[in-house]
Amino acid sequence: MNTRIQRANRKRIFEAALEVFSNHGFRGATLDQIATEAGLSKPNLLYYFDSKEAIHAALLTDLLDTWLAPLRMIDPDGVPRDEILGYMRRKLDMARAYPRESRLFANEILQGAPRIESFIRNDLRLLVEDKVQLLQGWIDAGRIAPVDPYHLIFSIWALTQHYADFAAQIGMIRGDDHDPLEGAEGFLNHLYARLLAP
Repeated sequence: MNTRIQRANRKRIFEAALEVFSNHGFRGATLDQIATEAGLSKPNLLYYFDSKEAIHAALLTDLLDTWLAPLRMIDPDGVPRDEILGYMRRKLDMARAYPRESRLFANEILQGAPRIESFIRNDLRLLVEDKVQLLQGWIDAGRIAPVDPYHLIFSIWALTQHYADFAAQIGMIRGDDHDPLEGAEGFLNHLYARLLAP
């Protein structure tokens, strides 16, 4: 059983690793950087995790359930347009609340997803296929416009996660003191409401 100090140190390591991995990617991150960010010595860090890979894997494992939650929440018995707009808003909320986690996930995908390939090919693919069938059912019933269900989901990912993954670019264009998500929800609500109108 972990002591209070051990739990606190693991939390510090996760927080530090998230900062380092999200800024430098897996390849650019080092154990020394993570230890420094956590305020621990490298030997102390290695007491908890024996490698950079182990820390990265633990972070990704913790993230994956959080990542799937907004898509899982689409209710088959709900009003289709409201459910899709609700999903889009939840993804925007995640971009605001979890920007480092989003960049961690994006960096992993850009490397070919070597550490989460099984998750993508199984859990994520099956969940997306389930929601694609739901969306197609709504389309076939005339409840939303005929759009490609896969590309509808992919576009929501692209148009929401961009605000976390490319926050630096948005800051350079709009000004670093500007909230990168200001106006995003209204714009995307309008865009998808019009797109989905039967």
